Amino acid sequence: MDFMQDINTFFEYFLLFVYLFFIGSMVGWIIEVLFRRWYHKKWINPGFLVGPYLPIYGFGLSMLTFVHLVLQDHDINDIFEILIMGGIMTLLELVTGLIFLKQGIRLWDYRERKFNYKGVICPTFTIIWTAVGALYYFFLSEPVVDALRWFTKNISFSYVLGIFTGVIVIDFIYSTKFYKKIKKFAKKNNMEVMSEKFKEYLKELPENAKHSFMFPFRQTKNLLESLGDFLGLDNDDKKEEDKDKGKK
Repeated sequence: MDFMQDINTFFEYFLLFVYLFFIGSMVGWIIEVLFRRWYHKKWINPGFLVGPYLPIYGFGLSMLTFVHLVLQDHDINDIFEILIMGGIMTLLELVTGLIFLKQGIRLWDYRERKFNYKGVICPTFTIIWTAVGALYYFFLSEPVVDALRWFTKNISFSYVLGIFTGVIVIDFIYSTKFYKKIKKFAKKNNMEVMSEKFKEYLKELPENAKHSFMFPFRQTKNLLESLGDFLGLDNDDKKEEDKDKGKK
C-alpha cells in the first residue's frame, strides 16, 4: 500500500494499531448491544469493561487488517485468505475465552452446541467468523484501508487515541476490582460465573429499580450476596465484603 511506505518507526505502527483497535472496539460494542436488544429483548452492557468498547473486536479488526495487508501483494487465493481470517478470529475467541475461564468467569457459552471446546469455540461460530472474514474482505477492507490512509494524513487524531487509551486503562483497573471478587467467589465455590446472565439478574433485582446500564455491579448493595443468590448458594461472603468496605 502506498501510505505504508511512509511508516518507518515502531511507534507509527503502534499508532495504526491503536487506531484500528479504537474503531473495532467501538463499532463491535454497538453491534453487540443492538444484537442483545434484538435477540434477548434487553439492554445489557456486554463484555468485561464498563465503557462503550469491546477490546476483542478491536484486536479482531487489527488482525484482519494485518492479514489483508500482508497477503494483498501476494498471489493468494481469495478463499484461502478468507479461511485464514476465520481461523484467526476463532483463535482470538479461544484465547480470550480460556483466559477468562481460568478466572472462573464465562463471558459466552457454546456448551450446548455440537463439537464445542470448553464452551468457548465451536464449528458454528467458526463458520460465522469465516463469514465475517468474507464480509470484511469484500466490503470493509477498502474502507478500512482508506481510514488508515486518512489517519496517516491526520496524525493529530492521535491525541484522541491517547485519551481513549487512558480511559480504557482506568476502566480496566476499575472493572478488575469487581471481577477479582467474582473470581475469588467462583474459586471458593468451585463454580463458573456467567457474566452476562449475572448482569441480567442484577438488572431485575427490586433494589436496582434505577439500574445503571454502564455500571451494573456498582449499584448492587452487596455484590457477593447477590452473586450467591444468583447461583443458588447460601454464602457468608456478605460479612467479608462489608469488612472490605469498612477498610476504605
